[in-house]
Amino acid sequence: QVQLVESGGGLVQPGGSLRLSCAASGSIFSINAMVWYRHVPGKQRELVATITNGGRTNYADSVKGRFTISRENAKNTAYLRMNSLKPEDTAVYYCGANVARTATMAAEEYWGQGTQVTVSS
Repeated sequence: QVQLVESGGGLVQPGGSLRLSCAASGSIFSINAMVWYRHVPGKQRELVATITNGGRTNYADSVKGRFTISRENAKNTAYLRMNSLKPEDTAVYYCGANVARTATMAAEEYWGQGTQVTVSS
């Protein structure tokens, strides 16, 4: 089995910064793309950022220039650095990963439990 654990969420003032971490563990052969989503109750889930195993990144327009996704392949860990935070960034942030558990198994999607980010004065 594979587990993803997010950390780093919390309460921050507008204009502040946070860094989220997502650590994958368990039976892992390789990890392809890793992603960060966010969700606000009553609203549609939003894809925030993606990163391939080669380091190629993509961002939602709403966070471009403020958020940076990165990963450490040796640690099976992805990060989301969030700068210039705004109240509208308040959400539960979820990490996802496309993981192959063996060399012959097809990769599957795994998700963490989420971490709350609240931007408020």
